[in-house]
Amino acid sequence: MTRRRPRKIGAWFRFAVALLKPPMTLLTKRDWRGQENIPATGGVVLVTNHVSYFDPFAFAHFVYDAGRLPRFLAKSEVFSIPVAGKIVGKLGQIPVYRQTTDATTAFRAAVEGIERGECIVIYPEGTVSRDPGLWPMVGKTGAARVALTTGCPVIPIAQWGPQEVLSPYSKRPDLLPVKTMHLQAGPPVDLSRFAGQPLTTATLRDATEIIMAAITEQLEKIRGEQAPVERFDMRKAGVPETGDPNRRRTADAAVPGGTEPAGAAPGAAEPSAAAPGAATSSNTEDRAR
Repeated sequence: MTRRRPRKIGAWFRFAVALLKPPMTLLTKRDWRGQENIPATGGVVLVTNHVSYFDPFAFAHFVYDAGRLPRFLAKSEVFSIPVAGKIVGKLGQIPVYRQTTDATTAFRAAVEGIERGECIVIYPEGTVSRDPGLWPMVGKTGAARVALTTGCPVIPIAQWGPQEVLSPYSKRPDLLPVKTMHLQAGPPVDLSRFAGQPLTTATLRDATEIIMAAITEQLEKIRGEQAPVERFDMRKAGVPETGDPNRRRTADAAVPGGTEPAGAAPGAAEPSAAAPGAATSSNTEDRAR
């Protein structure tokens, strides 16, 4: 396991590390692999799967000990949380305004961060996995767009274990017995075939699927299992992108005629320039993911 430390760290990052690292070290075990695949310097996009609201903490811990300061693309709602939202903003994290025209600002901020040599973290799924087995779903094209625009490397990282601390959509953590955070970084995703090509919908979809396949490959190694042949597609399944889908289904079952057509539930998204069948409200929003 590689252990490096960022050479330069601002006051707010220092505060966050002092606040979060001791409990992460005490309350979780670590099975970390492949940190040497994360470049020590220079602009880079890190992509990962999303299994729990707890996994950003495990992921940040992994990346920090690899010697980089992670800068996440996070949904804008996080920035409105009292106290925590202010800290997230001071740490330079990037808000994503989903389903609005302001979504393009996240894409621009990510590109500018890469050009400054920063480590940008993107969750291509855009939400906690709705796949029944928590396998990576169809991805959105934001990571591919940033990488192909800047030419920076894309490092696929899989994680498994945070969902045991905090199951999807749960608000009550289960800290004991101590859970193991399994994280594995793979080699850079090979996107060389797209170099110099226009960023068309087809190009972005193909590049995104390659990225999702790379994340899935790492997760298969961690779990010792094979992922489903077909990637879960929220749009085809009629699952809304935001909120707890299980709660939504329960409410629909309780109200006659409550179930809406596939893809039409509040918060559901329209087809986008993502991996096959990905969902988003517009191409503008998808570019920022």
